[in-house]
Amino acid sequence: MFKVLTLNNISVAGLDRLPRDQYEIASEIPSPDAVLVRSFKIHDWPIPDTLQAIGRAGAGVNNIPVDEMTKKGIPVFNTPGANANAVQELVLTGMLLSARNICSAWEFAKTLDGSDAEITKQVESGKKNFVGFELPGKTLGVVGLGAIGIKIANTAISLGMRVIGYDPKMTVQSAWKLSHEVEQATSIDGLLSECDFVTFHVPLIDATRNLINTERLENMRDNVTILNFSRSGIINDEAVIEALDKGKVHAYICDFPSNLLKQHPKVVTLPHLGASTAEAEDNCAIIVADQIKDYLENGNIRNAVNFPTVKMPKMKGQYRLTIAHENIPNIIGPITNAIAKVDVNIIDMLNKSLNEAAYTLIDTEAALPNTVIDEIKAIEGVLNVRCLN
Repeated sequence: MFKVLTLNNISVAGLDRLPRDQYEIASEIPSPDAVLVRSFKIHDWPIPDTLQAIGRAGAGVNNIPVDEMTKKGIPVFNTPGANANAVQELVLTGMLLSARNICSAWEFAKTLDGSDAEITKQVESGKKNFVGFELPGKTLGVVGLGAIGIKIANTAISLGMRVIGYDPKMTVQSAWKLSHEVEQATSIDGLLSECDFVTFHVPLIDATRNLINTERLENMRDNVTILNFSRSGIINDEAVIEALDKGKVHAYICDFPSNLLKQHPKVVTLPHLGASTAEAEDNCAIIVADQIKDYLENGNIRNAVNFPTVKMPKMKGQYRLTIAHENIPNIIGPITNAIAKVDVNIIDMLNKSLNEAAYTLIDTEAALPNTVIDEIKAIEGVLNVRCLN
């Protein structure tokens, strides 16, 4: 029986993927094998010795000490793309709110007073203050071409916009999904200099903190609209407010309210609604539950941020060993030698690495004695060993 601890409310659609005759799931449970989390901050949470996996029902993993988990041989799973449509729709909404001055016009309409005839007269005289513009022909810059960025770029192309994308780490799989009409920027500064709108879909790391600052704002087009539905901290709020006050920036649309932003007339702040749809929450929960299940039962890894993707069919009657280890030379030899000492045949093996971490699956024709497991655990560089049978 696997024990799964939920540190946030996880959609029932996902939890139902874990059969109750094999999984015990609760918000309070001792010695869990896995943790499912959304926004709960695990940095100060005491990590149980039994923990084998963490599943984040969402894309960002800032609330999880990933480096510490890697050193313990614990994969951290996330769900890239599960909320892509929800975020895409909100970004497009933000673009339209900005282009048509919807929020300020709405506030104006709510202040109208008098008879209906008088209100109509005020509308006709006041609407000239909210004249907007249309999206076709405008240029959108998309910084970060993952699942969300690709959806936004492709949809903007279909709306008649020119789209420029920037992502130095774009994968071949992502490139296949991107419209051929999306132009490639060779630098973020080159992209920013050509855009009427720019939207960000990158994680918050040292390289992306204050990505938009005073210097970059000065080099952007006049009347640009900036959209941030990614992470607070990517945009320097003080610099944007100064640019808004000077008339350099047309509008700032973001998902992260603050005292500095919330009352500014050219800022629209939403309460972190990016992935807040029932469909996105279900999708995230289903994907992460499936990943945790496949890892606990079969040792396969998919969408882990700190270990490579490793998938090997598990045949009935075989015995599987999973080994998380450092990506260092001459570590597989001692592992296979330990197995050879007890005359057990290796039927299949798969080894892959990601940065400083590596992961190996070994299928054997017979169960390995505990002495072999202990010997493998003692090998320098081995982080975690599981025998799945």
